[in-house]
Amino acid sequence: MTTSPIRTERHDDILVIISNNPPVNALGAAVRIGLDAAIKEGAGDDAIKAMVIRCDGRTFFAGADITEFGKPMTGPGLGEVIDAIEASEKPVVAAIHGTALGGGCEVTLGCHYRVAVPSAKIGTPEVKLGLLPGAGGTQRIPRIAGVKLALQMTAVGDPISAKAAHAAGLIDRIVGEDSLEADAIAFAREIADKRPLPRAREGSVQADEAAVAEFKQANARKFRGFDAPAANIACVEKAASGASFEEGIAFERQEFMKLMGGTQSAAQRHLFFAERQAAKVDDIPAGTQLRPIKKVGVIGAGTMGGGISMNFLQAGIPVTIVETAQEALDRGTGVIRRNYENSAKKGRYTTEKVEGMMGLLTPTLNLEDLADCDLIIEAIYENMDVKKELFGKLDKIAKPGAILASNTSYLNIDEMAAVTSRPGDVIGMHFFSPANVMKLLEVVRGAKTSPDVLATVMALAKPIGKVAVVSGVCPGFIGNRMLSQRQGPANKMLMQGARPEQIDKAIVDFGMPMGPFQMSDLAGVDIGWHRDPTRIESIRDALAAKGRWGQKTSKGFYDYDEKRTPSPSPEVAEIIEDFRSKSNLPKQDFSDEDVIAATLYPMVNEGAKILDEGMAQRASDIDVVWIYGYGWPIYRGGPMFWANTVGLDKVVAGLEKNGVEVAPLLKRKAEAGEKF
Repeated sequence: MTTSPIRTERHDDILVIISNNPPVNALGAAVRIGLDAAIKEGAGDDAIKAMVIRCDGRTFFAGADITEFGKPMTGPGLGEVIDAIEASEKPVVAAIHGTALGGGCEVTLGCHYRVAVPSAKIGTPEVKLGLLPGAGGTQRIPRIAGVKLALQMTAVGDPISAKAAHAAGLIDRIVGEDSLEADAIAFAREIADKRPLPRAREGSVQADEAAVAEFKQANARKFRGFDAPAANIACVEKAASGASFEEGIAFERQEFMKLMGGTQSAAQRHLFFAERQAAKVDDIPAGTQLRPIKKVGVIGAGTMGGGISMNFLQAGIPVTIVETAQEALDRGTGVIRRNYENSAKKGRYTTEKVEGMMGLLTPTLNLEDLADCDLIIEAIYENMDVKKELFGKLDKIAKPGAILASNTSYLNIDEMAAVTSRPGDVIGMHFFSPANVMKLLEVVRGAKTSPDVLATVMALAKPIGKVAVVSGVCPGFIGNRMLSQRQGPANKMLMQGARPEQIDKAIVDFGMPMGPFQMSDLAGVDIGWHRDPTRIESIRDALAAKGRWGQKTSKGFYDYDEKRTPSPSPEVAEIIEDFRSKSNLPKQDFSDEDVIAATLYPMVNEGAKILDEGMAQRASDIDVVWIYGYGWPIYRGGPMFWANTVGLDKVVAGLEKNGVEVAPLLKRKAEAGEKF
């Protein structure tokens, strides 16, 4: 017989109901069955005056069991259990530590009283999985704490502190950090005879149309394209409309089921698991010993080097940063300080914290000062000869066992490793700009990279706030290799009569942060240009020859005003038409769907090649790269997941229509009716 994760303990007239369902006390079927039985036990015992619900381990119930989503329900639903708690004629007190999230927060709302330790947090983050709190959360929060906080908690989904929850009335008392159970029992005795019992469902909600309008406006950009925030807002509005609790719950259930059955929630849940899966490297032996990383060296104090350094400083890891000139070194360290001070002004850091981080930074002009570093990352100019020369020097300077890493976004790691006497210690660590903000870290595994080096770098990602994905060695690795497939078709459409703003708009409307021509203007139209104004072989050459280098010259594919707001350029339209008229390509009209098929299907196709070549471990890893490195819309789940939702047969047909050779893996899967 399986032991229930729920047990009860009697403390004279108080029944303590305890969950022990590691690691996070998820509210799976066994927990729900046990909770329901325990409440009935307390209700049926005349000697019990009140009940306390608490959890063993590091946290209160931290949410539903997400692995049960989409499967047939076993035992009572969470809403039924919460209703039973709330209906109890004896007071029920939630004793909260750790995080009471999602269903866990909803359990506390069903209790008549709530106490929490100071470090506790509560929240309803379901919106981040494309859902809403489906067990009464959207109806109980506004009835307890008002519309404003309910909107923030449900539609944004960030947890709030015990202190904030107490101020809002979501928590009745803050108790001792180390005396939660004893204090909760004492509180339960204190309120045992108080009647009537406070029940959230019986509360009323003050309508606040101004707060709703202000909230929608303030978050319009953040919520663009997502279904779940709007559904959460609608549920809170329903609670504030004068509807009964039962009507509100029925509306919440209807909205929940719509979201649960939709593609967006499936995409967001896919990402939830994909991110965790990406951290696992299939062929690293279990128990591989990690190399200690107590000091890091960074070569280059420019935008990338400075940003990379900040990640380690924030994690409390000392950094030695190297430049070739004092002016560049001073400028780089000055930017780091300014970034931290700006964060301090916004309340993210204290002045002491800023000084502490800066105190961990050692600027130098001498490569030899990296001799005691455990990890050295070069962030210099993207030139193979320059990088190989540097790795040759590092091979002589770095101590035995030090990891030598390149921040290259494109170049061959194996070539760099080959100039050293320790290729097993060499790895790629491709940070994305701005490196102190962007979450993705592409970890490039060379042919001779040692398993312990790979394991160490993958493990290091978490403390420095990154999501790491392993890539093999190939031009552009995973992300940039796929991105390279987008520009060609976009350029071809220009030659067939499409306009840059039309192509960019279709891709932005799809959910990407910018289109290919906006990205070109941001990066610089002149990047990679041969610098000969008389040699004009492409539209890009023609723009560069006229000084249209992008945002930095206030003109590129677009014209820019002083605020860098783009507008279509008549001069660019003329240049494009001149090239188009000389080409043999027929002019045609393009729909948004045509633009998406022409530019994004080839990226999926390249993803299939990357998988087939073993350059990525799994399709979901590719999705993680694109979401965290390139701003692919989360609600579309990444390019490979999105291709599944489109239908691989449709992707193949679109590629063939546009004359693109279909990757063998993509073709096989489409023919077999399979998915990535």
